[in-house]
Amino acid sequence: MNTPQTHPDVVLIGAGIMSATLGVLLKQLQPDLTIEIIERLDVAAAESSDAWNNAGTGHAAFCELNYTPELPDGSIDTSKATKISESFEMSRQFWAYLIRQGLICPPPTFIRSIPHMSFVWGEENVNYLRKRYQALRKSHLFTGMEYTEDRNVIAQWIPLVMEGRDPGQPVAATRMDIGTDVNFGSLTRCMFDYLKGTPGVDMHFNEEVRDLRRDGDNRWYVRVKDRETGRRREILAKFVFIGAGGGSLPLLEKSDIPEGRGFGGFPVSGQWLVCKNPDIIARHDAKVYGKASVGAPPMSVPHLDTRMINGERALLFGPYAGFSTKFLKNGSYLDLPLSIKANNLRPMLAAGIDNIPLTRYLIDQVLQSPKDRLSALREYFPNAEARDWELEVAGQRVQVIKKDPKHGGILEFGTEVVSAADGSIAALLGASPGASTAVTIMLNLLSRCFKEPYASTEWQTKIKLMIPSFGESLNDNAELCQRIRAYTAEALNLQEPAVAQR
Repeated sequence: MNTPQTHPDVVLIGAGIMSATLGVLLKQLQPDLTIEIIERLDVAAAESSDAWNNAGTGHAAFCELNYTPELPDGSIDTSKATKISESFEMSRQFWAYLIRQGLICPPPTFIRSIPHMSFVWGEENVNYLRKRYQALRKSHLFTGMEYTEDRNVIAQWIPLVMEGRDPGQPVAATRMDIGTDVNFGSLTRCMFDYLKGTPGVDMHFNEEVRDLRRDGDNRWYVRVKDRETGRRREILAKFVFIGAGGGSLPLLEKSDIPEGRGFGGFPVSGQWLVCKNPDIIARHDAKVYGKASVGAPPMSVPHLDTRMINGERALLFGPYAGFSTKFLKNGSYLDLPLSIKANNLRPMLAAGIDNIPLTRYLIDQVLQSPKDRLSALREYFPNAEARDWELEVAGQRVQVIKKDPKHGGILEFGTEVVSAADGSIAALLGASPGASTAVTIMLNLLSRCFKEPYASTEWQTKIKLMIPSFGESLNDNAELCQRIRAYTAEALNLQEPAVAQR
């Protein structure tokens, strides 16, 4: 049975952090826009944005070592770390604005302060972390970072990590007290609660987009099916955003825009060890990241992670990577094979050949025994006992495979916005650190898909009001960085920033 057609200005596919961020930005910039949100599950933020499914929270590049690779000459490349850190500061400003305007839930609902730490062992890794610290401290974004090789100091910071450790093992750690824990699931639902209460916004759950078709006026017919009743309907929209996490690639393929041809996806699943001993949970208060194994994907960088989930303190270790042909945690095992088309077959084969070590790594991870997983945990928590931990399934991530003139195809770790030349449709592909940098990603999307209004004085003024550092570099301006961090810390009830370097 079909129902009448609707004609919103904007359709947002997927009720995750990206759609929520884009929807709120648009309603702040142009309140008279009409928006329809389509979500295939029965709640918002149940896939990649959910706290249990998100491989890391509050990415600011303070502790994630994969963002600061060591180059062949021995130097440390900090460009990605500074870019991610600045993007996270823009997210903080946007959230602070929403709090000050009374538009979303109070800060403790979704964000709190917690130290971000890197911890390594072995002479080679200690030398790396020392060089990383020396390189990052030149940036205003990393003011306040502490570094030590003193075992007693590290034991004060993270006692569980040091108890039972070989006293002759070289160790080092860095610490940033202004790190945060962000529950993106909670934040996403808060933002959708605001959107649902604004005029011109309709939100639909248990509805799945089955097809996308462009008409002669560069508008989009979006065909939707109710997963409970089977009822079908059609939406005609001026702009469509595909923010469906791992489900974005199949929908991008259905759109058949030239810009989307040649993209493929490589799914990576994950698992957590979750602590169930309250005494152990209470003794750890930090996000502690280490170095990833050779061949490991970035989202599998091991960390001993304190979080607040559903109002309760939790301690997780992992994630342990794995492989599944599903593109979504609640998806189908046919997702990967059905995504292979004539236009992306060569890039996918080329990327597969170039990433054989990654494939081997994932196979090894899938075959891990409980003893193997406990052994990995004990590298970070030497006195860990199996009885205190249980295994939980994390979310699915679909890494981007794209055409490459030199290799035929490359596997990329990160996020990518793919948009039509006319700006009528855009899709977000990829994974980490997407959620933490959602505001920057969505502003980039607006600049590409809403070019004229984005460039207008009205929109530029409103964006500057929401994000005071917009158009300026926090990395280059110590005073601005200090001032912005103090403002967001006050609004979000977070740790005050360290005094800026001179």
